[in-house]
Amino acid sequence: MAATLTINGQSVEARPGLSLFDQAEALGIDVPTSCRKQGKCRECMVEIVEGMDALSAPTEPERHLKGKFRLSCQTFVAAPAGHVRCHTMRRGHMRIESRALGLPELKGFALDPAVTRAGDRILIDGAEVERSAGPIHGIAVDLGTTTVVLRLIDLESGALIADTSFENPQRFGGSDVMSRIAYDGEHPGRLLLRTLAGYLSHAIEKFPVDPKTIYEMVVVGNSTMRDLFFRQSVHSIGQNPYRSITEIEMAEGKRTTTSLVQNGARSLLPIHPRARVYGAPVISGHVGADAAAAMLAVNLAHEEKLIAVMDIGTNTELIVGNKHRILAASCPAGPAFEGGAISCGMPALEGAIEDVAIGDDGTFRLGVIGGGAPEGICGSGLVDLLSELLRTGRMNEMGRFEDDIRRITLYHDGGKEIFLTEGDVNELAQAKGANVAGLHVVFSSYGIDFSEIDTFYLAGGFGRHLKVDSSKRIGLVPDLDSAKMVPAGNIAIEGATLALLSKSRRQELEALVKKVQHCRLETHPHFFDFFVEGCQFKVVEAIPCAR
Repeated sequence: MAATLTINGQSVEARPGLSLFDQAEALGIDVPTSCRKQGKCRECMVEIVEGMDALSAPTEPERHLKGKFRLSCQTFVAAPAGHVRCHTMRRGHMRIESRALGLPELKGFALDPAVTRAGDRILIDGAEVERSAGPIHGIAVDLGTTTVVLRLIDLESGALIADTSFENPQRFGGSDVMSRIAYDGEHPGRLLLRTLAGYLSHAIEKFPVDPKTIYEMVVVGNSTMRDLFFRQSVHSIGQNPYRSITEIEMAEGKRTTTSLVQNGARSLLPIHPRARVYGAPVISGHVGADAAAAMLAVNLAHEEKLIAVMDIGTNTELIVGNKHRILAASCPAGPAFEGGAISCGMPALEGAIEDVAIGDDGTFRLGVIGGGAPEGICGSGLVDLLSELLRTGRMNEMGRFEDDIRRITLYHDGGKEIFLTEGDVNELAQAKGANVAGLHVVFSSYGIDFSEIDTFYLAGGFGRHLKVDSSKRIGLVPDLDSAKMVPAGNIAIEGATLALLSKSRRQELEALVKKVQHCRLETHPHFFDFFVEGCQFKVVEAIPCAR
């Protein structure tokens, strides 16, 4: 029997002499590449899920890769039998929101972009960069640790022309920011930047406009993702006290802002070479430009009520306050709730289980993105699953399965099985514990309990699709009145869009970040106690705090 190759869920008999890239192409699967199978661009990565020992030995162009990643153009199925299963660093199929649904209309917003037209002259802040009668476009980008989101905007009308997203291909350097900081320090040549720039370029080139009509980009992301993109050293972000080099330079009086600017040519992207690429300011430490953009999106600079914003992800950001006082923290949750480090976890792509219910007869009812056969389970599905296991008594508050079972199967069809192990639950428990510890530290530092919050925004694409009751049952979010909980969508990209469309909002953002008090979780005397308590799957109750 010949070996079988499965790529992005499509199976074929492995053909000798054809690379994984060639076989993917034959299946109609789009594999990112700029060098056309020469092993130079390093974009055609695949993640090997099964059958690594059936593949040819790694080649010299693959020496920068470790673990389960290979370059598809350099990799062949070498074994005469067996099964190899892999997937590309998927592009353009992530579930994203066209706008941050649920947010209030922003008052006083006026279209006021930095890029303008005077006759046939294209100007950035009044300085000519091109002579053209063509359109004027801009891009807002959210560089997430796991997911990258882009919006293409008409800067003259403010209209959204197109948006897209893809898995951050930098995952070959590690699934969390600390791993990528270490990778960047160990490997010369800015491989993380070059790979990401290749994927961004492909995404931009697929937009329905000439890339040379893109005259400005606003980039947000956590401190590490932003600084890697702007060629900054990220070494200091990985060392106590965990600060961006821009934050250090600002404290030394060498700069007046933590924001960054470069031109289009330096960005390695196909946009206009004299375009401006603006990296929004970071707040402090790992609380980055994405958290800053989120504050802009919820109009925090003008808010009298007490609000909280929680963007759950690999690097969860938490913001609490109003226009008078703002506290923020970063919670190192890891990738578990985005499908990473979970046996059958995956991002919110077609084929991901996003909804789970257990019937009275004990059977699983599964909701799958796209409606087809399930390929894995994404974050919202994992929250539902944990909640249902807890509700039905098949898992206790400590994350242990009943009757000494070590593995629970949700789906089985032929050779395909989707399951959850106690090891997976442990990964999710630790991610949750970091988030809960962040909640307790920030709220106790502010001197309020959870009930005093007027609005609690669940931000991010993940937060947008969470069931509030499921999230409260497992203790992922506080036990608040559900009417206060607002699934807000990707407000980081919303804030980046506002900064792209309005110079005054950008100035507001620059001023706002300087008002934020950064809470460093690890310095709080009760952090470890909060973390241990948060690892349990139970309702999060307020802890009395000193007034």
